[in-house]
Amino acid sequence: MYGGDSTQVQELLRNVQQIQSNAHAFAAILGDGTVVTWGDPDHGGNSSKVQDQLRNVQQIQSTSSAFVAVLQDGTPVVWGHPSWGGRCASAHQWRVQKVQSTKDGSAFAAVADGRVVTWGMLDDLALEEAKDFGVAVLELQSTSYAFAALLADHRVVTWGLANRGGDSTAVADQLQNVQRIQATHFAFCALLADGQVVTWGHPNYGGDSSRVQDELQEVQQIQSTEGAFAAILADGSVVAWGSPDFGGDASAVQPQLRNIRHLAASERAFAAISSDGAVVAWGAAEYGGDCTDVDLRSWL
Repeated sequence: MYGGDSTQVQELLRNVQQIQSNAHAFAAILGDGTVVTWGDPDHGGNSSKVQDQLRNVQQIQSTSSAFVAVLQDGTPVVWGHPSWGGRCASAHQWRVQKVQSTKDGSAFAAVADGRVVTWGMLDDLALEEAKDFGVAVLELQSTSYAFAALLADHRVVTWGLANRGGDSTAVADQLQNVQRIQATHFAFCALLADGQVVTWGHPNYGGDSSRVQDELQEVQQIQSTEGAFAAILADGSVVAWGSPDFGGDASAVQPQLRNIRHLAASERAFAAISSDGAVVAWGAAEYGGDCTDVDLRSWL
């Protein structure tokens, strides 16, 4: 029912190049550019209605219950649950460059023909709309129920549910010279050219960085869990904020967070790698926030 049994399509699964999944099904791109699907038929596991269109497929993206395939010429093909992105009447008219889905898996946004087109379920409302920002879109990011687009002039525009980051008007004057965007499930964080950050969205899950704002200088890298952010500074130290349950409080390991060169994240925990190969973890222990019983150096 959820894709754990592929016996009905096993003979078709040859020369697989890429596999994409949603919460209920799988879709595989084969070497000849065709697609094979399996799992819950109502949530993307049955692509028979669009199978003739699935030729020369280059990439596949998913919500929790639908898929969109982008063909070599940029044409998108959608299938799956209609309320969760599996139906879009105008899709055949576009030429897509980038696709992003919300973190809750309810809606898609695609950069197409100089516009951003959104479809699926956003803020509990079914929608299909196009936005023209007048300049190229460099990057799309999403929380649950909201999107943010980084434009070529390094401004940011947002839309969707306000308390999930869809309303950035309170920080709009600060969102200049933005280089990157990162997101939790509830908030966005923008990294500026001068190494400072701007946050917005749900205050308890990363949208309010006022507690650590004075420390957030010369930021080099930002990573996120579902409810917190962590940033590496130029001196190799780390600053974390957001929900403590999601890794937003690193005080227990702060003395160890020195000379950090890379951050990784699970749903509710962070792991930091130092320049000598040591690993420091924090956040929810059951999500990888405690690595004290693991001899990670033996793997180096």
